[in-house]
Amino acid sequence: MISQPDYEYLRDSLLKDGRKKWYFIVRFLAATGARISELLKIKVEHVRIGYLDINSKGGKTRRIYIPEALRKSALEWLSEAKIESGFIFLNRRGKVMTPTGLGSKLKKLGVKYGLDAQVVYPHSFRHRFAKNFIEKYNDIALLADLMGHSNIETTRIYLRRTHAEQREIVDTVITW
Repeated sequence: MISQPDYEYLRDSLLKDGRKKWYFIVRFLAATGARISELLKIKVEHVRIGYLDINSKGGKTRRIYIPEALRKSALEWLSEAKIESGFIFLNRRGKVMTPTGLGSKLKKLGVKYGLDAQVVYPHSFRHRFAKNFIEKYNDIALLADLMGHSNIETTRIYLRRTHAEQREIVDTVITW
């Protein structure tokens, strides 16, 4: 999983370098918890209303919310880029990006900015979303719903702590 400082560094570096599409790809992944296949289904119309409904296995519908701050900045970018409708993450040929193409480019950008290529992949931002969410709003049942998990046990994988994090917690919490 990508660390919070590495996520922020990548996000901010992309913006600073004028790579707005990639800045928004990283932001959408980290702020929505969307899977890569779901991210690529986001249209301007979804950004305008603030959510995207995804139909999953078993006929269930999952709502992916676009947080207000992200929604506002994405609408400004889309307006500047003159993207008025349809899919927002397109390749150079004007077609919807492929998951493989997006993942490969994301990894290359991570390396360009000096990050460990092993942690810069689309699903690591989904992990980042889960970890940030549970730290700020400790409700695993809601997180499971937002992630589209029917079983909370599936959600637990996103909550694992690294050895360094475990050590820090133990050192902080255990004072007896």
